[in-house]
Amino acid sequence: MTAELGGFLLALSLVMAFVQGGLGLAAGWRRDEGLAAAAAGVAQSNAIVLLAAFAILVSLFLRTDYSVAVVAANSHVAKPLLYKIAGTWGNHEGSMLLWCLVSATFAALLASFPGGMGRTLWSRAVGVQGVVTGVAIAYTLFLSSPFARLDPAPLTGKDLNPLLQDPALAIHPPMLYLGYVGLSVPFSLAIAALVEGKIDSAWARALRPWTLVAWVTLTIGITIGSYWAYYELGWGGWWFWDPVENASFMPWLAAAALLHSAIVTERRGSLASWTILLAIMGFGLALLGTFLVRSGVLTSVHAFAVDPKRGYAILAMLAFFVGGGFALYAWRAPRLSEPSGFLLVSRESALVANNVGFAVATGTVLIGTLYPLMLEAVTGRLISVGPPFFNITFGPLMALLFIALPIAPFLAWRRGDMKEAWRWLQWSAYAAAGMAVVTLALLRGPFWSAVGIAVGVWVLVGALLYAWKRAGSFARIAALPLAFWAMTAAHAGAGVFTIGAAVEMSFRKEEAAQMLPGQSVDFVGRRITLADISTVEGPNYTAQRADFRVDGRALTAERRFYSVSGMPTTEVGILGDVTGDLYIALGAPAEGSVGPAAWTVRLYWNPLVHWIFAGAGLMALGGALGLVVLARRSRRRVVAAEEASPA
Repeated sequence: MTAELGGFLLALSLVMAFVQGGLGLAAGWRRDEGLAAAAAGVAQSNAIVLLAAFAILVSLFLRTDYSVAVVAANSHVAKPLLYKIAGTWGNHEGSMLLWCLVSATFAALLASFPGGMGRTLWSRAVGVQGVVTGVAIAYTLFLSSPFARLDPAPLTGKDLNPLLQDPALAIHPPMLYLGYVGLSVPFSLAIAALVEGKIDSAWARALRPWTLVAWVTLTIGITIGSYWAYYELGWGGWWFWDPVENASFMPWLAAAALLHSAIVTERRGSLASWTILLAIMGFGLALLGTFLVRSGVLTSVHAFAVDPKRGYAILAMLAFFVGGGFALYAWRAPRLSEPSGFLLVSRESALVANNVGFAVATGTVLIGTLYPLMLEAVTGRLISVGPPFFNITFGPLMALLFIALPIAPFLAWRRGDMKEAWRWLQWSAYAAAGMAVVTLALLRGPFWSAVGIAVGVWVLVGALLYAWKRAGSFARIAALPLAFWAMTAAHAGAGVFTIGAAVEMSFRKEEAAQMLPGQSVDFVGRRITLADISTVEGPNYTAQRADFRVDGRALTAERRFYSVSGMPTTEVGILGDVTGDLYIALGAPAEGSVGPAAWTVRLYWNPLVHWIFAGAGLMALGGALGLVVLARRSRRRVVAAEEASPA
């Protein structure tokens, strides 16, 4: 009866979510504090109910209960414990239950921490979040129930996709869900503000931590997914502009724009309408990503190929929330607060340029992702839009955006001094120009690699110069406020990432060789010897393991075969340092050979590839520090309000 209890809790949660929605919206309409408190209580209780339902699903996977359809399709008794747990969300049904749990948890947190908003605005936001959660639960309960039984139950399970049996893929999906669903809270706040007809600094202040949570978790999730693809898929790369990769990247870009726009709205009262629009678009792109992954329109290692009826339902959700949000925006946006003025040379203008860049870049990725699908639907023609398109279009746009990135901190609000800013930034320009010359003249790199490296150096040195400007001396650097370090880490991370990406894409080398045990090849100045090939047994797989010697150092690579699912995977060997990775992937034995079969070995040299992941990590660290800053400020405001209130 465990699965039936889980189904009952899911149905109970559906009712509670819509009750929360009704109470919250009614409380805002009637300005009734009793209804608002009731909505908050229901939201908090609903999170507990969904947590219990999710715990039941985890227990079913731990017990490998094959009478439950989702367990039979995604688990096996021989699977290691970690992947039994990860199998809970490594499938469509379980991941949708996790989606609902995250949405309900965010609703409970929003209900518990109003963030200084007015009572009616807060209760309306809680109500809208309840509707968002309720629609997700309805979809899960009626179209994707993780508690559906099989009768008769099979004797064994089909196992989790072997590609997903990896520690990184145990963390990657929950992080993405936190980011996707995290964008529902800014959406709820935006809809509540439109209904209220008013936006003030308190609203923008309440918006920022939720946007930061979504952006940070998306950054972590995308980075982990990229690193997993790098070391697991055996193709030597870290990003392929796969449509499913783009599905998570587009909300990340929108969230980055929303973060910067919300700062202007909070500080200066400007860009209020634009901030609202970005909040709606961010959640819309998250739902679009969900549709792409779960509708079956895409074939990808990342995608769930499911019943198209489920895709239609997600498309209906997208139309309901985003279409309704845009309609409400068109009606109510003219009534929002009037913006304060600012000059062309000011921090506001720099942040507006930042937002325009992010918006155009997002549109470019959106067009490149959807155009092949739309063309196929209309004409039946199959085309591929891959790295060449995005490198030509997206790359220059982001270069322009990053050129503007270090300028904003050097400008004052409302009226900036470009001469003073240039007095500092000229050194960043000299460093960037110097690296471009080195790339072209000494390294013989292509023109666009020189541009990319120069842009990365411009951003990185600009961030360091701003730190020196603020500190004035080495002794005072440690005393700079945490908010400064949050921004500096994020901006410096963008520079480090850009340098790493430009170098890796321009100077990477690859070669395929046919090798027998004992043979050696020379590659990028290193002597690589295939010492031995052996067969090893894993907990639920058999592997061919190749032992290599690289200039006296040991390195292994494997080809694994999972007998339950009948799928092979590649486990690459990586020998890395700060300059880059020597990356070795073991292929199949050569066919048709006479005598002992030679093995195909693919060799890659990926220079500065770890700078890519380190840069993304720095950006995530900057966002996390920003969350700490906002939490401290919120705490100080609460203490100040308590001290100011009469005893």
